[in-house]
Amino acid sequence: MPERDAALPAAFFPSTTPVQFSRADFGPDFRWGVSAAAYQTEGAWNLDGKGPSIWDEFVRRPGKIRRRETANVACDFYHRWPQDVDLLQELGIPDFRFSVAWSRVQPQGTGPVNAAGLDFYERLVDGCLERGITPWLTLYHWDLPAELQRRGGWAHRDVVGWFTDYAQHVAARLGDRVTNWMVLNEPMVFVGAGQLLGLHAPGRRSLGGFLASVHHATLAQAEGGRALRAALPAGAQIGTTFSCSYLTPWRPESGRDARALRRADALLNRLFVEPALGLGYPSADLPVLRWLDRYIRPGDEARLPFAFDFLGVQNYTREVVRFSPYVPLAWATLVGAKLRGVPYTQMGWEVYPESLYHMLRQFAAYPNAPRLIVTENGAAFPDPTPQLGCLADPERQAFLQACIGQVLRAKREGIAVDGYFAWSFTDNFEWAEGYEPRFGLVSVDFESQQRTVKDSGRWYQQFLAGKAAAGAV
Repeated sequence: MPERDAALPAAFFPSTTPVQFSRADFGPDFRWGVSAAAYQTEGAWNLDGKGPSIWDEFVRRPGKIRRRETANVACDFYHRWPQDVDLLQELGIPDFRFSVAWSRVQPQGTGPVNAAGLDFYERLVDGCLERGITPWLTLYHWDLPAELQRRGGWAHRDVVGWFTDYAQHVAARLGDRVTNWMVLNEPMVFVGAGQLLGLHAPGRRSLGGFLASVHHATLAQAEGGRALRAALPAGAQIGTTFSCSYLTPWRPESGRDARALRRADALLNRLFVEPALGLGYPSADLPVLRWLDRYIRPGDEARLPFAFDFLGVQNYTREVVRFSPYVPLAWATLVGAKLRGVPYTQMGWEVYPESLYHMLRQFAAYPNAPRLIVTENGAAFPDPTPQLGCLADPERQAFLQACIGQVLRAKREGIAVDGYFAWSFTDNFEWAEGYEPRFGLVSVDFESQQRTVKDSGRWYQQFLAGKAAAGAV
């Protein structure tokens, strides 16, 4: 069996990484793919009838995006998708997760459907299927139509109906060909960063708006699932995705840090998954959630659960938590990787592949949890300029291998994890961070739109072909 490249950073491989594993160790039914999102890749922000999204407007607000960059063009995937899907085929990647831009389908968020928008996604789906690539479709990846934000956005209860109407339109057009669906992408991020911290679109900082949005997004998560179930053929697989980070205390002996960790866990990891599983909001561990009562109407609690076929686990790092008297709501703060003197990525996130294993265990521990799929996992590191069509990225390659090893570790312990999708297929627009962080297995020169497969992408190609192995030294 081929050995792992000795030049890869050995420090990225935890001692728990299985030694010398290959694709065959995961079984023939395990799904392998890459992920992308509409706003981060498509460009064509105002073409062919598309309406503006909250991100199209947010990027124009001074001081919100590094270097004042926008995703007006991004990877130009709207025009270049045939070449990119050809590249997926060349790399032997069998599954492709992407999202639909709501305002491309319904420019105002409600009302008439933009036929050209749905035509685009139909061409994309058909193009994937023609190349033997299975499409996995995410309905909402953060780009709410701007007109709906003017009507209150996620803080307005009517958003639940707006969203389910949109879901039905997409399912009616694509449901005969797309069999794998995801309702929301990381609700904790788009609600928390967008409604409480003001770091992402729509840039609000309001506790009331945050709590209202939490409840409405949780309702939309379940009602969107029900709308899909009613519209799709029997056998369609419906899931949704959650951001999560393995949490450890700053001082293991500190009771205050342990209590802060429970509050942070309720906020960051449990807030949306537990209602979906019929467990209700984790208010006992995060008292501020009791204020959700002002937004909960009779009958809502019965509508929060939905029997998803799978849960998407999206993990990048662990976080170290300590008590803080200066941070309301959770009374906790995160101790950054730089302060702790540990290796970190371009995003400032600790390099800690074992986090993925621990979060798979945490989600699998729910008594009624469905199967799990890793729908996002990856790392951003500074990349050199491509040379003669090649780009060496040993840190990303090592991280990818180590994380896949942690998935196998979980699988060998009996955890029902059935797929792995790397984030991301190509470099793209990384929200408030702009274009500097590079997560892609494929490099993009955003001036020329030239694509270059990185060494990490070539390793993934060889691994999926059964010609490469990975594992600890």
